[in-house]
Amino acid sequence: MTFTDTSTHSPTTWAWSFGDGKGTSQVQHPKYIYTAAGTYTVTLTATSAGGTSSTVSKSVTVSSAASVLTAAFTHTLSGRIATFTSTATGSPTAHAWTFGDGTTAAVASPSHTYTADGIYTATLTVTGATGTSSYSQSVIINTAVAARTVGLMVNTSKALDGYTLFAPKQNKMTYLINNEGKVVKQWNSAYSPGQSVYLLENGHLLHTCMITSGALGTGGGEGGRVEEYDWDGNLIWYYDLNTATQRQHHDAKMLPNGNVLLLVVEKKTYAECVSAGFDMTKFQPDVATQQMLLPECLIEIKPDYAHGSGGTVVWEWHVWDHLIQDFDATKSGYGVVANHPELIDCVGGPLFWNHGNSVDYHPGLDQIAISMRNHSETWIIDHSTTTAEAASHSGGKRGKGGDLLYRWGNPSMYGIAKTLAPQKYWQQHDTEWIKSDCPGAGNITCFDNGLNRSLTNASSVEEFTPPLTASGSYTPPTAAGQPYLPLDYTWTYWGDTTYPMYSENISGAQRLPNGNTIICSGGTGDLREVSYLGEVVWKYTCPVQANGLVTQGSTPITDPTHASETLNSVFRIYKYPPSYGAFTGRTLTVGDYIVK
Repeated sequence: MTFTDTSTHSPTTWAWSFGDGKGTSQVQHPKYIYTAAGTYTVTLTATSAGGTSSTVSKSVTVSSAASVLTAAFTHTLSGRIATFTSTATGSPTAHAWTFGDGTTAAVASPSHTYTADGIYTATLTVTGATGTSSYSQSVIINTAVAARTVGLMVNTSKALDGYTLFAPKQNKMTYLINNEGKVVKQWNSAYSPGQSVYLLENGHLLHTCMITSGALGTGGGEGGRVEEYDWDGNLIWYYDLNTATQRQHHDAKMLPNGNVLLLVVEKKTYAECVSAGFDMTKFQPDVATQQMLLPECLIEIKPDYAHGSGGTVVWEWHVWDHLIQDFDATKSGYGVVANHPELIDCVGGPLFWNHGNSVDYHPGLDQIAISMRNHSETWIIDHSTTTAEAASHSGGKRGKGGDLLYRWGNPSMYGIAKTLAPQKYWQQHDTEWIKSDCPGAGNITCFDNGLNRSLTNASSVEEFTPPLTASGSYTPPTAAGQPYLPLDYTWTYWGDTTYPMYSENISGAQRLPNGNTIICSGGTGDLREVSYLGEVVWKYTCPVQANGLVTQGSTPITDPTHASETLNSVFRIYKYPPSYGAFTGRTLTVGDYIVK
């Protein structure tokens, strides 16, 4: 069903609710697929650039349910009694149930009593004129607690078969779990993550580390070291970058050539900022207090595996080489900001100026995407340059040196009035390309934390389609003072009333090969997989906090330094299908739950 916004007074943001408890959108003219017939109340809230909102609701009637035979069911629990309700479509003529404990039933909506606590897989197979269809869910029986609070919360057969990697932010282990929440692999480090972890195709673990000491403190996302462990948990390499002038933080990326790309802050003195043309009155007090600014740079390392540590710097890119300012005509980089979207405006802000929090690499384009939280943007740069070219405005495959090839999320950062191009990101994390084997390949996703957005306490996952040309460049703005396209998202997910979603910081999202998206709403350790229609098909709450395991039935401890976070927080997660290279030739031994 297609919906058309007919609001007056030029709204700049749109919030749709489709009335089925599942679907939401921020697209101006969205399309939505209902999965069942019925009458639904659709609500649109349109908001102007000045913050004035108007809400309208209308009823829509979906007259025909899906004709394809599709098994589905819901269940409710009362102690150990499970009541199942078939919601299968396509006129099934027979129902066959297995309850995961060796018992069966053959009615549409049975009740079943489990004799012991545990996690059981219930499966419904329906038969109709067009064939058969099956659907499974985990049924979690735990009569020892009033309500389950951690570990596996939802598991259905709509989830991608695979393994989820996560590292509790406040602890030192990294887990790989299956869809049932059982551990199939675990790595231990001497350090808490700082912040990302990755399972590499060779079965190794790339683990960033939080070093608590150091001259440069960003106030968020501290790192300082990157480690690589083999499948058996042996540390085979590490690289330290925690000096008086540079510090690795948040993220690192293993490149196809075996090099490691580091996200790094570097120190610039107060005097250097003045010389560069910054208006120092626009910075937060910490810049003057500490007499420095911490902009971003990228450093590519060729690891020294022979010695087990260190490496050679083979490529660099620095924000500082690509500045523009309109404050002081006597200083370098003076110009009209709106005429140069390829450059970074010397706007004010905090000590941790750009606040990069993720770095991604596109092997087909040889380009890098960086999520810049304090700018509410993703930046794309050319990796085909030499270090010298990366410091200039020419060279590389795209001919622009290290200037930004493309940026998206907040056009005001390059001089565009918000009335002409509204802000689309709100201090986001984890902008990354959708991989080539996934629906939406080449699009970019992110977890939009939603800070200072008109909708409070609501985060979202967003996908947009960059205007990529056949040559691997990006369609420029149509004229000076105009934004980069697109003007809106391709897809959004907001959570729903059953499973709301909000994380003030950290977090991430990854598109999966089956079209689902796995999400880390990191502040509360909320890990979930959702379908393209927004159905939660798998959900898990991290059961590990700073002082150890969370007791089932109890609430994770609130982080004393971040009131909106709990101490079972997780920075980001990734899910890998069984066909992933790391599992080739290896037998995965399924262990127990971290917390039952």
